Amino acid sequence: MTGVQTCALPISTEIAPPRDEINKAIALINKSKRPCIIAGKGAVGFENELLAFAETVEAPIVTTFKAKGLIPDDHPLVCGVLGRSGIPVASIMMGTADLLITFGASFSVHTGVADYIPTIQVDRDRMTLGKFRPVDVPLWGDIGVTINQLMDSSNFQPLSHDYVKKEISSRWKNWRIEKERRRNDSSDKGLNSAYLFDVLSRTIPDDTIIAVDVGNNTYSFGRYFECKKQSVLMSGYLGSIGFAFPAAMGAWAAGTGRKVVAIAGDGGFGQYMAEFNTAVKYGMDITLILLNNSELGKITKEFRADKMDEWHTSLSNPNFAEYAKNCGGDGIRVSNEDELEDAFKTGLKNTGPFIVECITDSKLI
Repeated sequence: MTGVQTCALPISTEIAPPRDEINKAIALINKSKRPCIIAGKGAVGFENELLAFAETVEAPIVTTFKAKGLIPDDHPLVCGVLGRSGIPVASIMMGTADLLITFGASFSVHTGVADYIPTIQVDRDRMTLGKFRPVDVPLWGDIGVTINQLMDSSNFQPLSHDYVKKEISSRWKNWRIEKERRRNDSSDKGLNSAYLFDVLSRTIPDDTIIAVDVGNNTYSFGRYFECKKQSVLMSGYLGSIGFAFPAAMGAWAAGTGRKVVAIAGDGGFGQYMAEFNTAVKYGMDITLILLNNSELGKITKEFRADKMDEWHTSLSNPNFAEYAKNCGGDGIRVSNEDELEDAFKTGLKNTGPFIVECITDSKLI
């Protein structure tokens, strides 16, 4: 009986772009005076290659919201998030570029990648290339492989862009001045989101896994929270309200040993709040930062923007901190700035399910 022979040789699944397409991309990069890199979720896992490439071409790095935290915000080439959940540093650096080099970005409407700037798009998913609009050079390939091909090519000779780090530093300084102005806005209705996320940026562990929800709380997180080495989880296109706490449960179940934090609004958490009982049952080390403004704030904002009457966006909520205790977990309610930092530290030190309920003003986002 003849046995079936199998191939013992390893099979590579890496994808490399054609040489002529690589050469077209290099030609654009070599003559560019203000290149800008846009990194999407597809670039996760290729942070080292991305940084090496950025340093070589001396280009600013902006990210999509889904890629927030891909590279720490304190890196001298990083400009934060682009788009509706983003900051001026990113939008200005993209808007003044003469070449965009995108890695693993899908060009969603939420991100708002400029369509008037020559663009090189790199992606492993062939169907993503030019999906939403034409690009000048589409490169179908693994991001790490493609970057190595670009940098190893003998005709890769990018210009020096000495202005970049100094300009980025200046724009971050201006944005932090603006953040300081916003965080000083006060209200008798509740906490200011700019202040809240500034305090959280300073107190949360660097290696935390953060699951964020949908709504104004998420937009404020994108604008005001500055990532170090945290990993951020969010639903695709921010379409699934209630995502944060179940996602945090999944992150805990993965057994990484890292602290897990969920960030949600009262409307989002309210849809899955019974799962807090499950978290208690299994002793899940999850801290929920809950922004309670007693309404579906994002929907209210959309009504106002369209000059329509606000329709059924107000909410009738329990005391969520007491709810956490009733479930067998723990919680604390915060309504003024002086209590916030200690509340975060208490919640983050806790080793079981914990809710830090923050009473916020829906207009201070």
